[in-house]
Amino acid sequence: MFSTPAFADAAVAAQQPSIIESFLPLILIVVIFWFLVLRPQSKRMKEHREMVANVKRGDTVVTAGGLIGKVVRVKDDNELEVEISEGVKVRVVKSTLTEVRAKGEPAKTEE
Repeated sequence: MFSTPAFADAAVAAQQPSIIESFLPLILIVVIFWFLVLRPQSKRMKEHREMVANVKRGDTVVTAGGLIGKVVRVKDDNELEVEISEGVKVRVVKSTLTEVRAKGEPAKTEE
């Protein structure tokens, strides 16, 4: 096809993309993944940490298991005592809270 090897080398070199062109799709995928997945997830985690840190006595809380109760006592940095019924108190790990309602805040209604 080519008469000399020099022409063959020039044809192959012209077809290969540069290193930037070959990594550009990978870089774009990482940037899109960061904006669509990692950034919103880290924002949600930060909001959850703040919510759990600000739990105080008298707040109504909802746990991941579905229990709804009133905080009777904040035992330490990791544990709460929650009254789920009159005279029934349970110990709850703070990280399992999914929602904290203030004292007078009504329940959210879905439309």
